[in-house]
Amino acid sequence: MDQPKLERMLRLMKYLSGNVNYSIDELGGKLGMSPRTVYRYLDTFKSAGFAVTKLYGDVYKLAEMPKETVELEKLIYFSEEEACLVNSLIDRLAPTNSLKANLKEKLSAIYRSTSIADFAGARSSAAQVEALGRAAQEKMQVVLKDYESGHSHTIRDRIVEPFGFTSDYADVWAFDLEDGRNKTFKISRIGGEVEVLDRAWTEESKHHRSGMDVFRMTGDEPIHIVLRMSLRAKSLLEEEYPLSAKCVRRGADGWILETDIFQLQGATRFIAGLLEEIEIIEGDALKAHLQEYGRKYFFK
Repeated sequence: MDQPKLERMLRLMKYLSGNVNYSIDELGGKLGMSPRTVYRYLDTFKSAGFAVTKLYGDVYKLAEMPKETVELEKLIYFSEEEACLVNSLIDRLAPTNSLKANLKEKLSAIYRSTSIADFAGARSSAAQVEALGRAAQEKMQVVLKDYESGHSHTIRDRIVEPFGFTSDYADVWAFDLEDGRNKTFKISRIGGEVEVLDRAWTEESKHHRSGMDVFRMTGDEPIHIVLRMSLRAKSLLEEEYPLSAKCVRRGADGWILETDIFQLQGATRFIAGLLEEIEIIEGDALKAHLQEYGRKYFFK
């Protein structure tokens, strides 16, 4: 999509989510496009997963997110300058970067530039986030349709009570009614829709949001670690785990990661792939776990 078309699409999304209601003809007049083109953009938004609702006549709106959960504007909207910057930054990422495909997926509903036009099967998670946010606000149970487990890799429906999101909205905090405990569920692993049930929470007193470390592991007992890393290790860490950037500083001999973790597995897996480029300065439990990991997987 060229820049003028991109700007019109972004402006249309802002009009559809603003406080003033416009008819299709009024939107076309403001954006310099025909009513037929406006309808075509609405169909594009719907196919990408956005919640487009008809208020009356030919007046349409994008569904708003609950204020206490996530603002749709912050999730998917950009100014013209931000849109250009985001597009150029994605282009610079290496093909092997684990975040590149995910970023393409989230932005594919807005962009159709040459750099990401080849991304197939794009699907926005905005509709799922909207449903989860609404359920959390109204304290209702939901079904995560076709959720893929990160451990067993089985795909099945999960009935949960959602009550919050992680800071980047990649995960939702929810009480799993089957397992009887709080978990984070990755929104990207929800293969189907999020069905909001006509059933109120029953386990609100048990809802608890644990801490989450830079390796996206959760828990309640922090373990303090300090790592010395090469420039390559530091770069790979920040690419794979962007939340780690705020915990990294330049040291006298390399780069230093100082942070609390809640489980040992995440840091261990990362260090194991870069043994010659990372030194554990502080964290006896992490050292012991890494040694056990090596005996289990490297020295069978």
